[in-house]
Amino acid sequence: MDRRGGNVSLSEFLQRATSKWMKDGGPDDDIIVTSRIRIARNLEDMPFPVLQTDSHADEVIRLVKQALESKSVKNVGQFEFARCSDMSALDRYVLVEKHLMSRDLAEQVKHGAIALTEDEVMSIMVNEEDHLRIQCIMPGFRLQEAWNRASEVDDALEEHLPYSFHERYGYLTACPTNVGTGIRASVMMHLPGLVISGHINRLLSAVSQVGLTVRGMYGEGSEAVGNLFQVSNQMTLGESEEEIIGNLSSVVQQLIDHERSARRALMSQNRTDLEDRVCRSFGILAYARKIDSKETLQRLSDVRLGIDLGVIRGVSSSILKELMVMIQPAFLQKYFHEELAPGERDTRRAALIRERLRLDDMEVR
Repeated sequence: MDRRGGNVSLSEFLQRATSKWMKDGGPDDDIIVTSRIRIARNLEDMPFPVLQTDSHADEVIRLVKQALESKSVKNVGQFEFARCSDMSALDRYVLVEKHLMSRDLAEQVKHGAIALTEDEVMSIMVNEEDHLRIQCIMPGFRLQEAWNRASEVDDALEEHLPYSFHERYGYLTACPTNVGTGIRASVMMHLPGLVISGHINRLLSAVSQVGLTVRGMYGEGSEAVGNLFQVSNQMTLGESEEEIIGNLSSVVQQLIDHERSARRALMSQNRTDLEDRVCRSFGILAYARKIDSKETLQRLSDVRLGIDLGVIRGVSSSILKELMVMIQPAFLQKYFHEELAPGERDTRRAALIRERLRLDDMEVR
């Protein structure tokens, strides 16, 4: 019996606890970690969540749950539904770390709820900032596919729920920047080449000038750690969904091209320095007995770059996606089945990383 109180191996735990986006690949996934579409919707004649009473919140939950059980919704997605009050704080924050629930909803214990498909590609947050936040998250560069899937669920729900819609302004939302289509399209990008070469600030400044915004891996207010950047549209009014997705896709493709060019230049001009950086980070992850989450993400970024450039072989390319979630506080405590103080988390994090690396047939050139 292991320290987690059971006989579950890490490989079994990974199969059970990781979302589809954390383990599957997709187009351009050497640079694009995920593509995500989020749709904000509200119910007409109901106050926004910030103003709703207990009875209003309960009615929204009742209506949404009823819609999810309809045949039209089940034809496009089978959802499991849970109120936040029926979930432990640990389970809620695991969903935050897996990018399936916002931190705001995790703290909205009384009024909040969430619906998830089994593969966790689709999630629906209820009574967060808006009555509904419909999300599709996929691995790799798959914005159009994510939009198609989210739109199907949105259309099916709209058959049963009276959305708040204005002929001039479009879908009405709690935040003015979401009014219109209510769509937020985003990609999470791994851009170590641009960061190491010193070109990242210039490019991100140019991105912000074309109506897009750049944030860290957990969205608004989060720090860009581990060379992970989330690029998304900023406004939803005055543009169609297709235009929003098309504009974002065009800019992202340019960033992909710049990143690949930067990686080629680093390998051509500074190969020894780059290989040294990658191998040092690999060694630290493979042998460290204590490591914090910020350093882990930076070391994982180096290792993933080394995998993509062929410096490290035999290690799964999904390791960055898996461990960027599994090293977070709630997920660590879920895996080890105990509450951990910050110092204890650093020790257990290092143990988890060593165990994960042993699952692969590692080889460093």
